[in-house]
Amino acid sequence: MNKQTISAQQVGELQQKLSKVSAEVGKVIVGQSEVIQQLLMGMLAGGHCLLEGVPGLAKTLMVSSLAQSLELNFTRVQFTPDLMPSDIIGTEILETDHDSGERFFKFQQGPVFTNILLADEINRTPPKTQAALLEAMQEKKVSYAGQSYDLPKPFFVLATQNPVEQAGTYPLPEAQLDRFLLFIRVGYPSAADEIEVLRRTTGNVISQINAVLHADDIIALQKLVRDVEVADPLYDYVSRLVRATRPDDSPSASVTEFVRWGAGPRAGQALILCAKARAFLEGRFATTVDDIKAVAHSVLRHRILLNFQAEAENKQTDSVIDALLKDISPPTSPLGQ
Repeated sequence: MNKQTISAQQVGELQQKLSKVSAEVGKVIVGQSEVIQQLLMGMLAGGHCLLEGVPGLAKTLMVSSLAQSLELNFTRVQFTPDLMPSDIIGTEILETDHDSGERFFKFQQGPVFTNILLADEINRTPPKTQAALLEAMQEKKVSYAGQSYDLPKPFFVLATQNPVEQAGTYPLPEAQLDRFLLFIRVGYPSAADEIEVLRRTTGNVISQINAVLHADDIIALQKLVRDVEVADPLYDYVSRLVRATRPDDSPSASVTEFVRWGAGPRAGQALILCAKARAFLEGRFATTVDDIKAVAHSVLRHRILLNFQAEAENKQTDSVIDALLKDISPPTSPLGQ
């Protein structure tokens, strides 16, 4: 399904439904509109999202509320140190045919066989279990005992992690971080939002979230997002941005001084797809420089590895990206408008 096979009226109806998703989530989540938009961008781009924030910022509630606004199967897995790979992907169980008495092994699907998988506190479980998600996230399928099992469509992994308490945690390796399309940082609410949180959560009023989008709607939206236009100068700009994160030949002094390893080609793909998704969310079928800049931090912050000097000077990846966006000149107007 694309713009040639779907009418303008249908496109408009899908965009209206998409705008209603944020409103439904807003019944429960106060503020955090930028975080919700980034989650929607990840969904439209067909990628997975990692949310990082201190405890108590409603990361889990935000993901579950988003799932309720979508008529999709939703599963939550609390990642713990004793969680095994089979607890996620499934295992074989021995069954008996009641007619013949013959015994056989049957694959029992795990919680990963869902549309939205909430991997809560993903850095609490050992690397062996974290790696069990790799094939599912990248290939949208699971292999067990020599057989492959396709996951439902659409399929998203929305993971959370706590950056403060590091005791008993297993930081995600770079190879797995790269599987996440977006690394979203969840900050503290504003003073007004915090007052509203107190008002909503200390009474008896319970908000009901209605399902707005179905699985077929999301698949259609994902195809429409890929139809969003990107001008050739923007492809060049994205390529220059990604290549500039690599310290060997970067024109940015901040990169050469503080970066150990830069982003790979997958970062460029993520920048383009997320820029397309942002444009579509705003009702446009053409991307701009502003779209790329708006998604740059969430796309690049987990794909740039800082060196020891950066750690010694307490430099953050976001500050390197800020400098990068200043050092790499964008295309001229009207693409940036």
